Amino acid sequence: MATTRLISHHISGGKSILASLSDRFDYGQNPEKTLDGALIRSYECDPLTADSEFLLSKARYKAITGREQKRDADVLCYQIRQSFPPGELDPEEALNIGYELAMRWTKGKHAFFVVSHADRPHPHVHIYYNSTTLDCTRKYRDFLGSARALRRLSDRICLEHDLSVIKNPKLHSKGKFRHYGQWLGAARPPSYKEQLRGIIDGALAERPADLADFLRRMEAAGVQVKRGRGGVISFRLPGQDRATRFRASTLGDGYGPEDVEAVIDG
Repeated sequence: MATTRLISHHISGGKSILASLSDRFDYGQNPEKTLDGALIRSYECDPLTADSEFLLSKARYKAITGREQKRDADVLCYQIRQSFPPGELDPEEALNIGYELAMRWTKGKHAFFVVSHADRPHPHVHIYYNSTTLDCTRKYRDFLGSARALRRLSDRICLEHDLSVIKNPKLHSKGKFRHYGQWLGAARPPSYKEQLRGIIDGALAERPADLADFLRRMEAAGVQVKRGRGGVISFRLPGQDRATRFRASTLGDGYGPEDVEAVIDG
């Protein structure tokens, strides 16, 4: 099983953007933790100069779009922490899992680097990805339910690699949360809503191009897609009497049209 956390990094008090990025990256790339850099992988950036590269991309973003955020409000980069239980895999395997998580989370639209730390009994990785896209025309925007979506993606990758997942993750604000993977191998059959959430996760994992493509993938998975007045969309599974509205208030947080489109857009 792996636990995940998504962190946004802003400018440190009294420091420049470059110094703020360097502070974060220096901790992650500590030679004592990464076996002298052997446990570092990157995508579209050089970890040794990532702070300068990320800073340059923000200058290009301003020049291309003409937009600029307030100094204290701007997110410089995002960090994902992914931790595994002791003995389940080694630091190098954790690095590869973390790289796959980063690639699928950013869809290859953001530069990132992944470091795996070998100084603790439990393998864990730190993923740093640029808030600005590679083409410097957009920025990643955190969305409602992003932490839950990240956990679902991490769990899916763990299952694909025959690793364990947390059966009953807890949300501090809502007590126990029943994860869609909880019913895997369980005696009771999953509810229609649980089945739909699992199918939605599967359709999103296939990286649809847009909402229409996502709906086609839902239909290919055996879901009847109904379109009502005002553009309201509902889903119906074989044997289901009443269709389920495609909205977060019905399917659960993170499963509404806005959430799905946010994931599709990266």
